[in-house]
Amino acid sequence: MGRIGEAFAKLKKEKRKALVIFITAGDPDIETTVKLVKAASVAGADIVELGVPFSDPLADGPVIQASFHRAINGGTNVSRVIEAVKKIRKDCQVPIVFMLASTLVINHGVKRFMKDCATAGVDGLIIPDAPVDEAGEFVPSAKANGLDTILLAAPTSSGVRLKKIADMSSGFVYYISVTGVTGAKKATGREVSAGVKKVKRLTRLPVLAGFGVTEPAQAREVSRHADGVIIGSQAIRVIAASKSKAKAVENLSEFVFSVREAMDKS
Repeated sequence: MGRIGEAFAKLKKEKRKALVIFITAGDPDIETTVKLVKAASVAGADIVELGVPFSDPLADGPVIQASFHRAINGGTNVSRVIEAVKKIRKDCQVPIVFMLASTLVINHGVKRFMKDCATAGVDGLIIPDAPVDEAGEFVPSAKANGLDTILLAAPTSSGVRLKKIADMSSGFVYYISVTGVTGAKKATGREVSAGVKKVKRLTRLPVLAGFGVTEPAQAREVSRHADGVIIGSQAIRVIAASKSKAKAVENLSEFVFSVREAMDKS
């Protein structure tokens, strides 16, 4: 069992829901990213999703797009993000999932990318622009290297499509709580409940809700209907609004702790 599976087994035993925090790698810089990941883990994040910057992200709203552009302008690329994971792994074992564009994987070389990720200590991949019909290009190589492939299920996905997504996913299934781009609309428990139930009827994997989760109380509400929540845009806002890199680490830690505390009270 890998780190992701171990994390969910521990959460199930403790009767707690998963908290996944999204951090853009390289924003404000790679060195701070290493510190942010470790701080998020200590504060209560069960999994950290590292966004690998891409110039034209598919489903991300203006907050994450801006963070990607800042990271790219600072020289962040796939190789530097992989190196960052190696640094994180020296004293932190939080599960790490890369979210990145398929172009970045292909340009790196699919087999080489999977091997490099596994060697560095990456645990899983989310490739949002590789839907279930195209994920077959990546899943076998990821599996061969011990990496989970997390596919996205949307409120608009048909029953047939949801079954394919459930069958091809490993680690967990990412349920898109609201239609549109990240950070554009707030999710509600009512919206999440019906969609998550559809997915859970098709898989034994945990189903986590992302897109539109921003506040501790909201995370608590949504996590009542899903196996956990994924918070991205709000975490990026917290980092970007900080007056210094050190303050960014401190502020993210406080934010993650507040969400974790709220979820554990549910």
